[in-house]
Amino acid sequence: MALIKEIVQEALTSGYLSVVAEEQLRSQLQSNYDSEDLDAWIILQRSVVAGDVKQESRRKKASVSPKAKDASSSIKLAYQMAAEIAYAAAVALSMTKNTKDQPSLGS
Repeated sequence: MALIKEIVQEALTSGYLSVVAEEQLRSQLQSNYDSEDLDAWIILQRSVVAGDVKQESRRKKASVSPKAKDASSSIKLAYQMAAEIAYAAAVALSMTKNTKDQPSLGS
């Protein structure tokens, strides 16, 4: 299975994130990854919000409902992004601390 960094790089290069790639990201985020992977995932989320990367899963939903963006859809997107950021923060905070990589005070 591809690493998070590799999946993100492909999405940033192509400007497209497939449903398969999203599932791979979810799987990787539930298993073993490092801080570079988490940084890459955050960059991907920002690119999606900025519109630089399109998500296949969102495109399918949009094609079902061809309504123009309105205030309610903007609010939904804001809540979704807040939830995803909160998830990333929770994952980052739950990671075990590696004391070798962290500077120590007074030592």
